[in-house]
Amino acid sequence: MAEVSPSVQQHFTLTRRYFLGLGAAGIAGLNASAFSAQGDEEPSVSFHRPLRPELEEAIAKLEYLTREENFRNAGRGTPPPHTLPPEKLREAGLHRDTWQLEVVADSGGEAGEVAAVGQGGAAKIENPLSKELGTALDFAGLMKLAEKHAVRFMSVMTCTNGRQPFGMGLWEGVPLREVIWLACPVANVRRVHYYGYHNDDPKQKFQSSLPMDRVLEEPPGGLPVILAYKLNNEWLTAKRGGPVRMLVPDLYGNKSVKWLQKIILSNNYHITDTYATWNNDTESHIKTCARFIAVPKTAKAGQPIAITGVAQVGISGLSKVQYCLEAAAGDKGGGKAGRRAQEGRDGPVDAADTAAVEWRDAVILPPPEHWGGGLPNGKLPDVPLQIDPKTGKPRQWPFPNSIVHWAALLEGLTAGRYEIACRTIDARGYAQPMPRPYLKSGHNAIERVPLVVEG
Repeated sequence: MAEVSPSVQQHFTLTRRYFLGLGAAGIAGLNASAFSAQGDEEPSVSFHRPLRPELEEAIAKLEYLTREENFRNAGRGTPPPHTLPPEKLREAGLHRDTWQLEVVADSGGEAGEVAAVGQGGAAKIENPLSKELGTALDFAGLMKLAEKHAVRFMSVMTCTNGRQPFGMGLWEGVPLREVIWLACPVANVRRVHYYGYHNDDPKQKFQSSLPMDRVLEEPPGGLPVILAYKLNNEWLTAKRGGPVRMLVPDLYGNKSVKWLQKIILSNNYHITDTYATWNNDTESHIKTCARFIAVPKTAKAGQPIAITGVAQVGISGLSKVQYCLEAAAGDKGGGKAGRRAQEGRDGPVDAADTAAVEWRDAVILPPPEHWGGGLPNGKLPDVPLQIDPKTGKPRQWPFPNSIVHWAALLEGLTAGRYEIACRTIDARGYAQPMPRPYLKSGHNAIERVPLVVEG
């Protein structure tokens, strides 16, 4: 049996419960005869055969939170730092025993050619955390801060140009502001620049940045930027960016730099993110969008057909997930719904693309009883910020900056070739890919998959 993708592994515990609720007609068609996980392509699942023991076994292991080993990885570096042998990891400061973090003022070269802009002058700090001065923050010092300031929250890790999330995690760390205050910034700090280990090769440096205000304070109901050292209540592995990485919960993954080792406080307003030089909008908040997880390639006419998926919930929230079914125009398809967005063209979708399409509401699944992710008995540790400590229930559902699963059942289809599309309606009523349809600021094209119904 081919490898099951992380999205599927996060998904089936909830969807199986939903289809069981539909009764025998719904669950009788549920079968995964073939999984494929190649790049960004979604798995292909046939539902028309009897339920296989292999799928029953897989369903028993499937979870909402992504296990560390199942996160999709966007590695970088030659070689990727996490592949270094243990002695090299220690030497490079990529072990808890040897890790150090510097927090310094911009010298005029690292965070940009212009360190000071305007009348204010260069950034000023009173207590630089520096290896040269012997004042750099080590892991023991971070844990001392954690005794008072540690926070936990659930957040999706997703890429600006990725078609589906890398994984959903429970992260633990110390708010970045607590470390910034250790350096005692005095004046002229507009941006916080940072980067991680990069094999001591300037060409491999991956740098990102944030406005100082976002570091010091989050918007109402928002989550803090943290120095993360745990994922799903376990120490962060080198493969996930450990021992310490940046975690920016409301922005795409390019802001959550791995193998963090240096922070530069600067008065330079220029955007110097590596990802910006690669033709991306690095300031975009995570977008709300829907993706398929399990859709049959083929099905029998008249038989109920289960379709399931995942929705990424961004800053604009989520009110609905919808799907539509169209007769394909020719062997390669040709329906209009979402065609413009699916082909990767920037800009608003033409009204003609969706006006004649009947969109139907899918079911958004509730919070899981067992959160998974390798947590003992699937129980959350005390107390993630999104959970009400009095009731143990989510403060809202779905969480912003998260995922949620959805499901629907197609019935009464006649023989033919079809295309199925899915989309979200955000909390303000905007249908995907609006209100931000431009691909440079996050991939949210409407996804379409083929379906053949056999007589």
